[in-house]
Amino acid sequence: MKIFYISVLSLFLLGGCATNNGPEYDGNSYKQIKRYEIGTVIAQRPVVISDNGTGTFLGAIIGTVLGSTVGRGHGTSLAMLGGGLAGGYAGSEVGKANGEELSVELDSGEMVIVVVKGQELIDLGDRVRIIKDGNKVAQVDKI
Repeated sequence: MKIFYISVLSLFLLGGCATNNGPEYDGNSYKQIKRYEIGTVIAQRPVVISDNGTGTFLGAIIGTVLGSTVGRGHGTSLAMLGGGLAGGYAGSEVGKANGEELSVELDSGEMVIVVVKGQELIDLGDRVRIIKDGNKVAQVDKI
């Protein structure tokens, strides 16, 4: 039975690992034409991007599985419940990411705000290219 738990945990931790450091597109988005706009960063501030639900979901599953190995009888049920709740909370915290909110004056004169995930090295006054996927920002690159 422990082999099953280890297999499930390994599947969640190792499944879908990509080796490319480039931008990530979803399974259907890569087939569509993208548009881009160029502008200058006129303001920026740090933000926290909340978990999209994936971290919470995976944390709850892993916590429940680990909780099922603790206790006996009704204690196992309580341990599974506690493990699921604790894992869900931990997963939501782990799923958060640092980002930056950039105010950009486009070359067209329009002002837009975009949020980039991670520690991009984009500073005030930098020229950026905003790649759009419909009305969504797919990527922001310093030029």
